[in-house]
Amino acid sequence: MKNIRSIATVATVSLLSVLPFSAQGQTAQQTEIEEVLVSASLLPIAASRSANAITVIDSEQLKNRAALSVSDLLRDVPGLAVSRSGVQGSLTQVRVRGSEANHLLVLIDGVEVNDPSRDDALDWGTVTTSDIGRIEVIRGPQSAMRGSDAMAGVVNIITRSADEPFKLSLFAETGSFATRKLGFNLGHKADKYNLILGVSDVESDGDNIIANTGTNDDDGYQNTSINFKAGLDASDELRLTLSVGRSEGMNEYDDEYATKIGAVGHSDFNDRLHSDFDRLSSHLNAQYVSADGNWNHKVSLSESRFDNSDFKYSDAGVVVANGTTESNKQNYQYVGSRLWAASEQHISLLLEQEKEEYKQSGGWASGNDANKFVDRNTDSIALEYTVDPTNNVTLAVGARHDNNDVFDDANTWKFGGIYRLDDSTRLRGSVGTAIKNPTFGELYGIFSGFESNPDLTPEKSRSWELGIDKGLLDDRLELRATYFSAELEDEIATAFKCVQNCDNADWMDDVWASSPGNIQGISKQKGLELASSWLITDFFVMDASYTYSDATQEGVDEIRRANNIGSVNLLWRSTGDFTLNANAQYNGSQTDIGGVTLDAFTLVNLNASWTATDKLNVYLRLDNVFDESYQEVFGYQTLGFGASLGLRFSL
Repeated sequence: MKNIRSIATVATVSLLSVLPFSAQGQTAQQTEIEEVLVSASLLPIAASRSANAITVIDSEQLKNRAALSVSDLLRDVPGLAVSRSGVQGSLTQVRVRGSEANHLLVLIDGVEVNDPSRDDALDWGTVTTSDIGRIEVIRGPQSAMRGSDAMAGVVNIITRSADEPFKLSLFAETGSFATRKLGFNLGHKADKYNLILGVSDVESDGDNIIANTGTNDDDGYQNTSINFKAGLDASDELRLTLSVGRSEGMNEYDDEYATKIGAVGHSDFNDRLHSDFDRLSSHLNAQYVSADGNWNHKVSLSESRFDNSDFKYSDAGVVVANGTTESNKQNYQYVGSRLWAASEQHISLLLEQEKEEYKQSGGWASGNDANKFVDRNTDSIALEYTVDPTNNVTLAVGARHDNNDVFDDANTWKFGGIYRLDDSTRLRGSVGTAIKNPTFGELYGIFSGFESNPDLTPEKSRSWELGIDKGLLDDRLELRATYFSAELEDEIATAFKCVQNCDNADWMDDVWASSPGNIQGISKQKGLELASSWLITDFFVMDASYTYSDATQEGVDEIRRANNIGSVNLLWRSTGDFTLNANAQYNGSQTDIGGVTLDAFTLVNLNASWTATDKLNVYLRLDNVFDESYQEVFGYQTLGFGASLGLRFSL
């Protein structure tokens, strides 16, 4: 078995060294209609006119992979690194190009879902693939368009829309670790309107996530999601859309202290903790496009609410509350665009107001209950101009001004350009600046063993990238390569300091706490992304990606950033109704807290799908086929081999 894993690793790296990843299985020849990106610009723009490094995961790829979690799909995207603290549903972070998890802005149907009560990052462990129709990943700084949370990139998740008259789809899945998935989609599309409702529930008994503690309790997970989306053509020029989404559930975990020191003999009750999460988002949008297509006006209102409650067991086995954090983010936005056919020009103006609230209650810290309520507001204006001065050149420039009532005003900008050497070759490059505001938790949080810092200032970065995209073999093979470099100033890092009994001669009586601060010097991230998609035959597609990244803070490697990450995905379609998908993901060795080195690992996943009738699809998914034992966060065990059987039925 070990030899097989070694061969798989070598084969993966060898393939990646010569084959760069775009959207899996989607070559230029397959896409006759120009792909439009919603999140790469203030105004949706054709992919061929964007200088950004972009990956799109479409509905066909989502179906072929049949992954349970979105984060499992993001492992195949160049530049992205995933860290999951244990089993399905555990805290999961996604980092872009060696940046922090809260430097990535995440949108779901136009709503920002970065959680202000959880360090401005989305816990990807709470996001399943149910109801998702498309995922856009934009790498590189996007603050000039999107503001603070988009320092390193944007992931835009778009849920399904109704695309035909009345249709009901049912799905069910069961598998290892007592994992179950059930749900349905009910949609209808008419001449002037469309609407869809999706409901899903995922449950898993999981496995014990703590390594080397002698405990045997399984850590489970449950997630119920509801999504509603509707659109109305009020006139030939005006379209109204509404989306509402909710995800609520819980995940179980174990004592973090026991995890870090590998403690044995902890009370079973102390090792059985759980957290409830509840995310509610809504988005109302009105878009007016003039009859001649020269004017585009969009007004949108969006809101996201987060409620996170922690619980633990007392020594008597009674469940007791262990603190709650809540947050609310409201966004009011206007985008107006003027387009000219000459030189394919457009100029866009954004006016935006964002209101954020943070509340912490309960829990315990330094002998006191933790209670805090704070808010902040940001008013922003941004401009973007795109033009094709010649048939071979596209240029884009954007700038944004943020007026925040807590921090100093901030200005960010970005410039990008594309030069097309021929119909199948283009050069692209961009340079820009970005910011990331300190989180509510860093500024005001009250937690045991933690001391917040209200004097923090925003992080600032400057970055650039150069890329080349090449089509070969009549565009059946697409190759992409991107070199990136970023420098981060005033990075916020956590350090330990003495807070009580600090003058005591016996250091063992000292009380220490972690505290965030802006560090001196420059943190650097640089690297190379390679990606490819090859339509070998009409029935066989191979995608591959490889990323080399080097992220350092004052010359020391950042934690949980492997230098080498790669993947290979093979898709075979029979002439009949059978599809086979094989996926290999390689993650190189990386350091974690305390200088611990986590070993490299390779995961191999298989998925077989059979379309029994035009209404019934059956699939079998095998995860971690070779039962690889690995850790992505020190002390947290991950799942071994698992098998799942699923059905999709449509009426």
